[in-house]
Amino acid sequence: MKDEHEFYEASALPWRPGGAPGVDERVLSAGASDAETTRLARWAPGLDTTAAGVIRHAYHEEVYLLEGELEDLSLGRTFGAGYYASRPPGMPHGPYRTRGGCVMLEIRHPAEPAG
Repeated sequence: MKDEHEFYEASALPWRPGGAPGVDERVLSAGASDAETTRLARWAPGLDTTAAGVIRHAYHEEVYLLEGELEDLSLGRTFGAGYYASRPPGMPHGPYRTRGGCVMLEIRHPAEPAG
């Protein structure tokens, strides 16, 4: 279960290291695991995740690009502000590159139990 919050000024939260080099985050709400997180993620200009390869994770992830651009190197496409992705657990995505940087809203949900 995620933290309970009434409206608050999200821009007052500090940016902190977001778990990967070149990524900072403002955690808006969090639960007991990484799979229960809502955050703003800010990618630095020039960030390239090629070395990490294709990404897969065990949680459902929704991503909405708020600012900047993000190039999906597997798809050969660049996405900008207003683009949205919904990824079920295990869905391959990336690697990515951003020339000018980007900010995105990420919402993570635990995977539904099988059966």
